[in-house]
Order: sequence, then structure tokens, then C-alpha cells
Amino acid sequence: MKKIVVLGAGLVGGVMAKDLAKDYNVTAVDISKDNLDKLNSIQTICADISDTKNLKNIIENFDLVIGAVPGFMGYKMMKDVIEAKKNIVDISFYPEDPFELDQLAKKNNVIAVMDCGVAPGMGNIILGHHNQKMTVTDYECLVGGLPERREWPYEYQAVFSPIDVIEEYIRPARYIQNKELIIKEALSDTELVEFEEVGTLESWNSDGLRSLIHTMPHIPNMIEKTLRYPGCVEYLKVLRESGFFSYNEIDVNGHKVRPVDVTAKLLFPKWEMKKGDKDFTVMRIIIKGEEKNKKVNYEYNLLDRYQDNTISMARTTGYTCTAVANLVIKNIYTKVGISPPEYLGEHFNFVKNYL
Repeated sequence: MKKIVVLGAGLVGGVMAKDLAKDYNVTAVDISKDNLDKLNSIQTICADISDTKNLKNIIENFDLVIGAVPGFMGYKMMKDVIEAKKNIVDISFYPEDPFELDQLAKKNNVIAVMDCGVAPGMGNIILGHHNQKMTVTDYECLVGGLPERREWPYEYQAVFSPIDVIEEYIRPARYIQNKELIIKEALSDTELVEFEEVGTLESWNSDGLRSLIHTMPHIPNMIEKTLRYPGCVEYLKVLRESGFFSYNEIDVNGHKVRPVDVTAKLLFPKWEMKKGDKDFTVMRIIIKGEEKNKKVNYEYNLLDRYQDNTISMARTTGYTCTAVANLVIKNIYTKVGISPPEYLGEHFNFVKNYL
């Protein structure tokens, strides 16, 4: 039986480990014993994988690596795995340019699929699928994961590392308009959008296009926006403008601290999902263009809710990744080098059926 190691056993990593364990010999690795204790009947290793030597020793005898670590660890983790000559499918959302690892991956004959979640991830696969069949002129993705219960003041719960969530609020948003790269601050251009069964949500610019900016330069209009309950953005803008999300150290009574670390510490208990809390994920993708000399407009809608004791954001993110993991470990997807998910467009139906 093929052996898979999942690096990171948090809310998403743990779900992926359980899913893959149905068909493979799976081991989950995390620095938190609490996270590992939740994984009944799965082999676990409690270790610090930020240590390169530790990481390479752990993954030595595995056929595939799944990356589910916080974004600030993601790039180094992927580089270490590629240097160890192991194939990897990764969901870590890190700020560095993954294509800087492309030559290293090719040199080591490694398949490395990045950003393989719901968005970026499934949205990219859908676009890659249509890009092979038509001339795409417009791509719009609206996506968000939200708690079913709205609780003042943030009406939000985080399933990822709080620092990763805060990154979304401060990283400049890039989108393509009339073939021009537009850069705006995150949380800008808010719009109210209606969704069936959910009601009105608020969309705002986030840096979700990622690799599409470089891999799909022929598409004149591309944008991704994040969804939250209306009104939430104003709180976040106030915190950001007041410096609470800053990475620059300040002096507090003789102690050097980064405001973002304090903010994460304060906000995470308010954002953390408690026992009994439920969430949902909503995504709408619209692709326009020309196919067989006709104007076409494709729309995809996803609404997924907490079920089977599994949070929706872990399901939608994790199962896209495990679908692609199956493609790699079964030698169906064999492209060596760094692969953003849009490269897997031809496997759209496999991933869709898996989901």
C-alpha cells in the first residue's frame, strides 16, 4: 500500500489525513499533540517540521507528501520537500513566489502542486478546464467561508492560522482589468451580492488570483473577491489603519513586540470555532468568452455546509487537495516542476466527481 505523510494536523490537515487513510497508509505530523490526539486509528508523529533535518528524516520513506502548514512555514516546507526529492500536493498559502522553486523541482524530478484548496484551487482547475476549450475573456470568483451563527462584532470564525487570515486583510490585492495589472489595498471595492439560501454577503478585493496572473496572461479580465457578512469589513479596516496588523516591532514598556502577534493572540479566541459551531462555504465562479464562434457564459455555484462532524471549509479545501493527491499517487498527473492548480484543468471531471 502506498504511503502518504500529511504535514500539519490542524482542522484541514486532520480532515485530509482521515480521507486519505481510507485508501492509503497515512501518517500525520504536527507539533501539537492535541491535534494528533484527535486522529484515531491514524499513525502520528509529534515533531517540529520547521527544522529541515527533522522534516527530511520524517518524509524519507513516504511516496507522497501533503502540505497543510501555516502560510508563514509553507515556502520553506515546500523547498525542503523538493530537496528531499518527494512529490508534494500543498494547500499552504504563502506570500513568496512558488515558481522560484520550479527549476529545483525539475532538477529533482519532483511533482509539486501548490495552492490546492478551494480558492485558489478548485476555482483554478475550473478555469484551466475552460481555457482548454474556449477563448476566455472574463473570470470572476467570489468565495468565502462563514459561521452559520452570526456573532457580534466580527461575525467570522477562522479555520486557518490567525496570522494567515490577517494576511488576507493586509496583502495588496491584484487583479487584471483590460489586460492591465491593477493593485489595490485589500478590503477595497466592497459590493453587496445575493446568494440563494444564504442571503446578502459583502465582497471585497483580496489577493486570490495568485498564479493565474502569470499563467493566464491572455485573459483580459480576472478577479477574485472574498465574501463576508455585511459590515465586517469596517471593523477590519479600523484595526488595520490603527496599526494592529503591523509586522513592525514597537516598544511596549521596554519589550519589543509585533502588533500583529498581539492582535492574533487577542482575536483567535474570538474567531475560534467552538464545539457545536457550524460553518458553510459559498463560491460563485463566472467564466465568459467565445466557444465554437458563440458567446458563452458559464456559472458555477458551490454551497457546502458543516456535516459528518467536519467543518465545511476543511471539506472544500481538504477534499480538493486529496482528489489531486490521488491523481499524483496513481501516476495520472505526472508533470514535473511547480504546478499551480490551473495546470490540472484536463482533470476537472475527476476532481469534480471526487468532490
